[in-house]
Amino acid sequence: MTRTDALPALVTGASRGLGFAIARALAAKGHHVMAVARTIGGLEELDDEIKAAGGSATLAPLDITDDGAMQHLCRSIHDRWGGVSLWVHAAIHAAPLTPAQMIAAKDWDKSLSVNVDATRRLIVYVAPLLGETGRAIFFDDPGVKGKKFHGSYGATKAGQIALAQSWAAETVKTGPRVQVLTPPPMPTATRARFFPTERTDGMATIHEAAAALLAEAGI
Repeated sequence: MTRTDALPALVTGASRGLGFAIARALAAKGHHVMAVARTIGGLEELDDEIKAAGGSATLAPLDITDDGAMQHLCRSIHDRWGGVSLWVHAAIHAAPLTPAQMIAAKDWDKSLSVNVDATRRLIVYVAPLLGETGRAIFFDDPGVKGKKFHGSYGATKAGQIALAQSWAAETVKTGPRVQVLTPPPMPTATRARFFPTERTDGMATIHEAAAALLAEAGI
């Protein structure tokens, strides 16, 4: 396998769903993947699949809301590799569906912490690792904006994407290149929670979606 870049690709939210599939696809393309997620079992499964296909990964079982852990991670990446070539941010918290007037404070706070606050901090910490030539990818979910019972997820996901879009506009001339992509509907556990009676026949698998999104991004 030919290494496509000496610098690793950082994937946050890599233990399941689209993040898992993106990490596996990047490894198949020759990237060394720095895989970050809280779920150790999912990361280990990812590592097994990457190694079985001849790729390589470094696992970081960390919570992206832990500021100290994220600072340490990014410093460790800098000390070992000097930076990253790509950051794919797939980490998300999907709070229980509920009417807006019944959103529990704990669910709202966690949604803000994961979807908005952690994203802001990661942009601060990862931007220097990307430099002028690196790339960052975020995933929009416009189908839930303003949808009934999706207030916690919809509002905080919109906040995350607004941050990413502002960063993209600010770095057009200076880099890094920041892209916001929209995945197709996929039969993930999160979608099953949101749409429990939905038929999944004909939906793209997470691996088909990952391949299409990376192709759209030119990776």
